[in-house]
Amino acid sequence: MPAAAIQTSSPRQIAFLAISEAHQIFHWLPAALRLAQHNSAEVSVLSPSRQMLDFISTFDPEGVLKLVKLKNPRFARESLFRMPSRLAVLLLNYRRIASFRFIATTEVSSAHLQRFPGFSSKMIHLKHGAGDREGGYNPRHSAYDLTLVMGEKDRERLIARGLATPENCKVTGYSKFELMAPGRRFFDNDNPVILYNPHFDKQLSPWSLRAEEILNCFSALTNFNFIVAPHVKSTTPVPIKAPSPNIRIDPGSRYSIDMTYANSADMYLGDISSQVYEFILRPRPCLFLNLSRISWQGKEQFVHWRMGQVVEALSDLEVALESAAGLQPSFEGIQRERLMISADIDTRPASERQSEAISQFMDNNS
Repeated sequence: MPAAAIQTSSPRQIAFLAISEAHQIFHWLPAALRLAQHNSAEVSVLSPSRQMLDFISTFDPEGVLKLVKLKNPRFARESLFRMPSRLAVLLLNYRRIASFRFIATTEVSSAHLQRFPGFSSKMIHLKHGAGDREGGYNPRHSAYDLTLVMGEKDRERLIARGLATPENCKVTGYSKFELMAPGRRFFDNDNPVILYNPHFDKQLSPWSLRAEEILNCFSALTNFNFIVAPHVKSTTPVPIKAPSPNIRIDPGSRYSIDMTYANSADMYLGDISSQVYEFILRPRPCLFLNLSRISWQGKEQFVHWRMGQVVEALSDLEVALESAAGLQPSFEGIQRERLMISADIDTRPASERQSEAISQFMDNNS
């Protein structure tokens, strides 16, 4: 076990950990930038990946963030979507990380730092994503001194599970919306565009077992265009080349994490991914594939399936897509309701609310 680090940072210094894949960056970067620009804090970003730090720097033209390259485990791969073991990075860089009085992060592996003898940093967790999947509520959430969530839904669920308290969990909104990219045209026709966004959870998503069958179904539906953008943590192999011109396959790119696809599509097709809550920032038709015939009604982690049609056979998908626009008025109310309790849209930017909560926490614990 690493020896205890000696605290060397001043009360207004904070480190944001960038040790997870790039899709999590958008949930803490707006707060980090605002802290550095408006809250008189010295903000460091710590990452073992030079690619990650370079990517983050594209959002910081004024250079207000201090980018710190951590040691990388030997022979570890480095990319925006495949990062080295988080625990290995924490162990290898323990003294440097623990030298900060305040540490902010969106992942939960850093909770292991609390187990190290002498560790005394205050830990801040910015929960990423606003989904309903039970896997989004990890026991390690309880290790953090302050938790910032997107909406009241997550606050209530974390408290109910004993992973946070009413005093240390605050609703601060969905800051990723402040960095979202505009939509683009990806096809050379005007057919409706469907974003298919399967999750990496193999127990809840049909993609892992039936990817080829799903793609063949899409190929046959020539009156529609499909953007196939699995969650960037998915390990299910995808073909390098799309099987037909009406399909665009993206195994992981900036477009799949910065809301480019969400803002380019007319309809959403998914399963358990929280990205549906980003899509309905502008309410549009949503459909959900339940090819395993899961008994989902009344279950909390499937509550977002109430926001659109649930399709239980690929043979039914064409009819569901053709009827989606006409049925959308009956789903728009629940979409707006679910968005508000999941992302808490407010007149004040989420990054302002996040940075104020962090700044106040730093002052109270300095």
